[in-house]
Amino acid sequence: MTLESLNELYLSELSALYNAEKQLIKTLPKIIQKTDSAQLRQALKTHLEEAYDQTARLEWVYEVHGENPNKQRNKSVESLLAEGEEMVGSDAAPAARDAAIIAALQRVKHYEIAVYSTARTYAQQLGHDATAAVLQETLEEEIAANDNLTGAAARRIQATRTAGE
Repeated sequence: MTLESLNELYLSELSALYNAEKQLIKTLPKIIQKTDSAQLRQALKTHLEEAYDQTARLEWVYEVHGENPNKQRNKSVESLLAEGEEMVGSDAAPAARDAAIIAALQRVKHYEIAVYSTARTYAQQLGHDATAAVLQETLEEEIAANDNLTGAAARRIQATRTAGE
């Protein structure tokens, strides 16, 4: 890919984000079914709802710029999710499976945080204040989702220790 401008790079980042959200929407329901912890299951359901909202926001950003969402594959997120599905698909103990789910999704969250932050900064640099604000809103949700996963991991480890697993 040859990038001629910051705007093209910005649109490329939006494409990566759009595809990441679409992949999460497709994958999260399968992952939710495999969780043991009710708290983790609820956190993932909440994030699935957010992913739909985040996708709609990205579609709005595309519309503002007179562009169509690029359906290009996001190989990074695809790989992270496939790795996570592989771990989740194993015959691990419930607590270990939940820990693997959390780890896999945190890898995706960290990716999303980095790319939303970058896209927001590009939008600011290009003078797209309204889209920068929307990207900032989603960035804050991604940071909160990551924090929720960190908390879920800590609670799951503590419950496992208490139960003697």
